[in-house]
Amino acid sequence: MKIVVLDGYTLNPGDLSWESLGKIGELTVYDRTAFDLSGKEEIIKRIGDAEIVFTNKTPLNREIIENLPKLKYIGVLATGYNVVDVEAAKERGITVTNIPTYGTAAVAQFTFALLLELCHHVGNHSEAVYKGKWTNSQDWCFWNHPLIELEGKTMGIIGYGRIGQRVARIAHGFGMKVIAFNHRPKALDGDVVTFVDLDELYKKSDVISLHCPLFEDTKGMINKETIEKMKDGVLIINTSRGPLIDEEDLAGALNRGKIGGAAVDVVTTEPIKESNPLLKSKNCIITPHIAWAPKEARSRLMEIAIDNLEKYLSGNPVNVVKPSSISPVNNIK
Repeated sequence: MKIVVLDGYTLNPGDLSWESLGKIGELTVYDRTAFDLSGKEEIIKRIGDAEIVFTNKTPLNREIIENLPKLKYIGVLATGYNVVDVEAAKERGITVTNIPTYGTAAVAQFTFALLLELCHHVGNHSEAVYKGKWTNSQDWCFWNHPLIELEGKTMGIIGYGRIGQRVARIAHGFGMKVIAFNHRPKALDGDVVTFVDLDELYKKSDVISLHCPLFEDTKGMINKETIEKMKDGVLIINTSRGPLIDEEDLAGALNRGKIGGAAVDVVTTEPIKESNPLLKSKNCIITPHIAWAPKEARSRLMEIAIDNLEKYLSGNPVNVVKPSSISPVNNIK
């Protein structure tokens, strides 16, 4: 049995091991394969007659899938599976799995790393000290930006899955009030959240954190119209999916001061393009899609991916992705 990993470097740049996967079959690991369809010939050639393929961001659309007659299993090395045409895979009898739970702690932690940086600008102040500004200060302390205390502020969470729930608990620990919107609100034991509709969340939140999937009805949900409903000076955090935000509209709101600050770990096109308006906007922190990437989280991802394959081979597949009437936005057409 042949197994191909199309783009393994991001998951494993060398600090993990593919050994366990290699024990299952004849394994070929490519560090990188084309992450857009201009490279479809390379993708087809590299998979070849393999029965098992793993992908992170390398797209597998209908045309590619139809050119792989021996393919039986696609393992997505991520939670989001919009790089795979799941309907085409189903028609061919190909099982598709994803990794739904590996990054909860890591992404929730990073959400607050971004929020705290917006509140305190730790990096900027440290840099100023190293440049001698404190040494030459007439006062015993200084600050270059307004500093924000979170206690008593309202955190609005859009999407109340595992990550949203963890963020809510951390926010509560900071003394914040927590409100949330979810398509199917379900309070859990010990919850500290009040469920509201989106309009109320926009109106009441001092901080808005996005943790929802990218569907057609959530694409561009942060836009001129919804921003106008928000408090002046609101902070926006996105560790979910870049296209949830209309980046032109967010940049405009940042530049005119309607939004007090934004921090995004994801953008619409990744890697980010030089033309992205957020690169020239005021008070915006941008990180290169790393919320998921602590070694501990990547190790869990690897373990779950291997377990998914072993369960499939034993006839008891888990974490199977199925076509849905509510389909995620994909980038494979």
